[in-house]
Amino acid sequence: MDRESISILILASLVVLGCIVAGCTDMPQTTSGQPAPPADQETPGPAGEGIGNVSAGNNRFAADLYRQIAGDPTYAGKNIFFSPYSISSALAITYEGARGTTADEIGSVLHLPENETLQRSGFAGLDAALNNGDENYTLRTANALWAEETYPFLPAYVDAASRWYSANVTNLDFANDAEASRQTINRWVEERTEDKIRDLLPGGSIDSMTRLVITNAIYFKGTWVKQFDPAETTEEEFRVSPGEAVRVEMMHRTDEDAIYGYAETGSLQMLRMPYAHGNGTELSMLVLLPKEENLTAAEEALDPGTLAEIQDSLTDRRVRVVFPKFTLEAEYSLPGTLAAMGMPTAFSDAADFSGMDGTQDLFISDVVHKAFVDVSEEGTEAAAATGVVINVASAPGGDTTPVFRADHPFVFLIVEEDTGTILFAGRVVDPESV
Repeated sequence: MDRESISILILASLVVLGCIVAGCTDMPQTTSGQPAPPADQETPGPAGEGIGNVSAGNNRFAADLYRQIAGDPTYAGKNIFFSPYSISSALAITYEGARGTTADEIGSVLHLPENETLQRSGFAGLDAALNNGDENYTLRTANALWAEETYPFLPAYVDAASRWYSANVTNLDFANDAEASRQTINRWVEERTEDKIRDLLPGGSIDSMTRLVITNAIYFKGTWVKQFDPAETTEEEFRVSPGEAVRVEMMHRTDEDAIYGYAETGSLQMLRMPYAHGNGTELSMLVLLPKEENLTAAEEALDPGTLAEIQDSLTDRRVRVVFPKFTLEAEYSLPGTLAAMGMPTAFSDAADFSGMDGTQDLFISDVVHKAFVDVSEEGTEAAAATGVVINVASAPGGDTTPVFRADHPFVFLIVEEDTGTILFAGRVVDPESV
């Protein structure tokens, strides 16, 4: 198993999380003129059906985003770890204010239900299920809106964010004190992730043109049902590629009680390692391990249909488990990734977020995501946060004089104007250097 295998283990557990909680929560049912079912026939209400739709969409988005990141040369040979639920939650709140092509693209990338009632009740129900609480583990997720205090957001948008996503609004002074606003948002994220996600919004990500920041934070800490004995942990080789290995701490669980959900195909082994739980949602880590040192078999199994088949095929049996301890931290700036996945308009001056403010002046300037996971003999601690930064294209009624401050590296050209011919081209990195 190579290093990228580690990341897919955790991604798979997050993908499975959406599947596990589907259908666990009911909200009041509404009717839409459809005939009533027979008294002895049980049918899902909008919340239950919505949770299933939102969960399935989240899993499709997870697989799409994983493939997009894995295919980026920037991350070649590197670990990957992120929370698809955190990202989709923040973008779903953003979607509530989108209109026209902007909304169509976001909805398509997130695989949102076309029915607004199913979408909203699905996110509300899933959020309630995740925050239901359990004496054996900690799992919580939270959303928030951070708005420029002088900007007139539509009450309908603010109300929808609060009602369906529990995202209450806090007014900040982005226009005059962007740095203090950034620190306030980052502190909120730190508090809700037990300080595992720090500095979500980096310096310079918010400025006087910022009008809204939408955040999601998710935190999980749980113990294995079958914990590993630290005395059995030994340093062993982990093959990062066919010709290269590193020394890592490997945990062992090979006793008679090592009963796990297990299945295999000609190219893949699959293992479910459950976390201890009481009355809350059941959580587990699903591990997809290629039989050869090629991640293709595992990555292809991320298809939601294939993943569901894998879950159905697992049977409880004794398994000799040898598994690495690891800690991963990852961060991503996602505008380019999400645009490539099919939602470029939201990041351009053609964006339409008129559902937020009644104008078409807003656009997404950044989508930032950070994630952390630690896997040990006792269990797993994981956290992630997402921030969607929304700026205004121009400040209405303000000074629109452009500022050209060449206080950083730049490129310059000497051009013959009549024909436009470039005669000289260069760049300045250090003006003091010859």
